[in-house]
Amino acid sequence: MSNPGDQDDTPIETVEQLGAHLAAGAKPRSAWRIGTEHEKFGFRLPGQPEPAWSPPSYEPRGIAGLLAAFAGPDWEPIRDNGALIGLKGLGPNGGGSLSLEPAGQFELSGAPLASLHDTEAELRAHAAALRPIADALGLGFAPLGYHPTGRRDDMPFMPKSRYAIMRRYMPQVGTLGLDMMLRTCTVQVNLDYASEADMAAKLRVSLALQPVATALFANSPFREGRPDGLLSTRAEVWTDTDNQRSGMPPLFFEDGFGFGRYVEWALDVPMYFVSREGRLIDVAGGSFRDWMAGRQPALAGIRPTLGDFDDHLTTIFTDVRLKRFLEMRGADAGGIPMMVAQSALWVGLLYDDAALAAATALVRERPWADYAALRAQVPARGLDAPWAGGTVRALAARMVDIAADGLVARGLGEGRHLEPLLPIVQGAPNQAEHWLSRYHGAWRGDVTRIFAEAAI
Repeated sequence: MSNPGDQDDTPIETVEQLGAHLAAGAKPRSAWRIGTEHEKFGFRLPGQPEPAWSPPSYEPRGIAGLLAAFAGPDWEPIRDNGALIGLKGLGPNGGGSLSLEPAGQFELSGAPLASLHDTEAELRAHAAALRPIADALGLGFAPLGYHPTGRRDDMPFMPKSRYAIMRRYMPQVGTLGLDMMLRTCTVQVNLDYASEADMAAKLRVSLALQPVATALFANSPFREGRPDGLLSTRAEVWTDTDNQRSGMPPLFFEDGFGFGRYVEWALDVPMYFVSREGRLIDVAGGSFRDWMAGRQPALAGIRPTLGDFDDHLTTIFTDVRLKRFLEMRGADAGGIPMMVAQSALWVGLLYDDAALAAATALVRERPWADYAALRAQVPARGLDAPWAGGTVRALAARMVDIAADGLVARGLGEGRHLEPLLPIVQGAPNQAEHWLSRYHGAWRGDVTRIFAEAAI
């Protein structure tokens, strides 16, 4: 989840204005960038007053201290009712931010970068900066898709206003929303589009193939200290979090889909909050469309702005999210090579015209409904889920081949970032299967061993 940002105070006059606002995000190819965001679980190192491997609280010696230690000339503090909840990058960190998720999962929202080499360097620099600060606090951090040991009631809760609203509202709209908030971590890549048609083509390809990415990058086979029969527990959680704002809406695959159709859909996705004068107004369950029409009593006299609509878009949780760029959201957090590989996969598929055309043709081999059905299968079956008379692994191999061609066409020598995926599509274990092998072998059933081995 993002930090509060600089708001666009332009009043909203018409629905059409919102479509134009999204269209203004279009960029020429020369300005396309790669933004990679990743989350990771904190854990207490042995030898602390608190139990080893337990999630750190906000304070003392917890997430607040971590953020405070990062703060300095290149990181500007972001506060919520006086509590330090994030940092905005300045100078060499410009365009990036550090933030906390509901249970203190620590997030780097990377800057928009020109190449995958820059992405890898950014992730490794962040890990190098994090380690000594975390060590001083007796903490470690591991990027995994779902917390391997913590029960929901064990997880701390961070002092961020939007999370308090979500905490109240989530149980009303799904059984697993609090698990999503407190026990999951993801890695996300943000990519640009050149036009409405380019956006629609990229969104359709990436949304259809997002379940394949879920299988490739699955990294959450444990729940509360033992295997739970899944490879991506995080992905399973998303099947019953809040389906009015999540998943793979059929609308996105319809002919004529574009900014206007997306706006019409988003206006009816229930709201969470409105930000005014440094505080959040709880309007969870209300409609942005009704607010624009003056039918929101809690917002009487408050006029919606483009910044309010941007805030609303951050509360839409589809597997690919449209803002003024596209966000791929289907993968578990994982090791740095795998996180860079996820960015490489989507850059290769979407940032070269020939690769995008090949990926579009690949996706059109099956009805859209088949991809939506696949989303429900891959949390448990991963790359062995059935597909077109074979398995998803074969589909993943074709994706990786197309992405490799797309990266070659970019001419930046980025193909090596796909290498972690090659053995997996050829039959080697993915991250989740690797951890299960460790659990049944060297760990002798002790899941806490994953924290040290997965730590970055």
